[in-house]
Amino acid sequence: MYIAPSFFSGILSLCFLCITRNPMLKRFPLFLFILACLLLPSTFIHPAPTLAQNDSPTVLILTADGPLTPAMVEYLRRGIRTAEQQGMEALVLRLDTPGGSIDLMDQMVQDIRASDVPVIVYVWPRGGLAGSAGTVITMAGHLAVMAPETAIGAASPVGGGGEELGDTIEAKLKEATRAQIRTLMEGRRPPEAIALAEDTIENARAVTASEALDIGMIDFIAADLAELLQKADGVTVTTHAGPRTLHTANALSTELTITFIEQLLATLTNPNIVFILLTLGVQAILIEIGSPGGWVAGFLGVVCLSLAAYGLGVLEVNWLGLIFLLTSFVLFILDIKATAHGALTVAGVASFIVGALVLFNSPGTPQIQQVSVPLVVGSGVALGGVFFGVLMFALRARRTPIQTGKEALIGRVGTARADLNPSGIVQLGGEQWSAELAQGERMIPKGARVEVVSVEGVRVVVRKKEGV
Repeated sequence: MYIAPSFFSGILSLCFLCITRNPMLKRFPLFLFILACLLLPSTFIHPAPTLAQNDSPTVLILTADGPLTPAMVEYLRRGIRTAEQQGMEALVLRLDTPGGSIDLMDQMVQDIRASDVPVIVYVWPRGGLAGSAGTVITMAGHLAVMAPETAIGAASPVGGGGEELGDTIEAKLKEATRAQIRTLMEGRRPPEAIALAEDTIENARAVTASEALDIGMIDFIAADLAELLQKADGVTVTTHAGPRTLHTANALSTELTITFIEQLLATLTNPNIVFILLTLGVQAILIEIGSPGGWVAGFLGVVCLSLAAYGLGVLEVNWLGLIFLLTSFVLFILDIKATAHGALTVAGVASFIVGALVLFNSPGTPQIQQVSVPLVVGSGVALGGVFFGVLMFALRARRTPIQTGKEALIGRVGTARADLNPSGIVQLGGEQWSAELAQGERMIPKGARVEVVSVEGVRVVVRKKEGV
């Protein structure tokens, strides 16, 4: 089975911290701890696929789609480890990627080449692509297979944000990648195929599945998994453990599911998700700062910002955008404290939108890593609306007359409980007060309506209510 101990211990530590720091949680710490112990293992411990009790060989199926991520690297590594431990016949990596980091590519290539189990890289489904780093990963497979209507190539290295590299750095990276792909293909592919693979790096050339097959860049084309296993049967490949002949014609296939953590980490590479987490996290922290003593807002804020920090570490972002984002929240808070009456909120919305676009959508950032502009604008307007509403409530509270103390009695209307000449008793709401007539007032009979004009000690000074 597979355990993610760092995440498990981290979550438990966080729960323990909340229990010990928050008075509300101290009432039931044992319950929370037992609940965490019961639920977290089921989340982070995943049993590996088990082999059927028969003599048929088994093939493990992995599916990797989207840009390369650390979660994808761990998924492949876990698959290879599972296939080796259970003595499986082969591992099929279904690949559909536009590429990604050279570092992540190198890790996947190294894991494939170090595998004792044959790894078949299958560019799939129809319309799929093994682009950029995906080209090198495909060539690293012990067998390279493509589905019809797929493509491979365009492997020229670019900067981390998708921008063009300087001449010297570009030349170095291209030469290193060409040497790597020659190493992977020499002795396994014809010279024409090696030249084509190098051309995908030097000139960003891309070819179709049939073109790659005609020149010998891949082993064969398969429309589906069943056809792939039939065609791979009897083929001899050389793994880290030595030559091995595949027996896949009647092999059973089992798919390795993605774990919760791998799904979570893959989700956190979505710039839209990272942006939402960042926005909610900062806002929750501001709520906690503005209303200290609680724990829910602060806890959620820390969790959201921690998850967003992981995504920001994986994505290629322009950190200058964070300055604009932080400035926007400062402006929101200042507008509540100051008397700008909405001007700072408008400036905060503008700073928020600019910051998000600078952070995720700077020039040269690949399209797959850019945040949705409507999402940014909509979030900015919604956030500004929330703070503007808070501002209106704050201004209304400032203008509302004081409702307690002596000042609250002035202007109140009551009833004389006895003749006021010049003093007596008046009824104000649910209370009776000693009262005396204001200067210039004549006797006020019992039952007449009176209005408080001032308060002197424990007495109220009243006059007859006009119009009554």
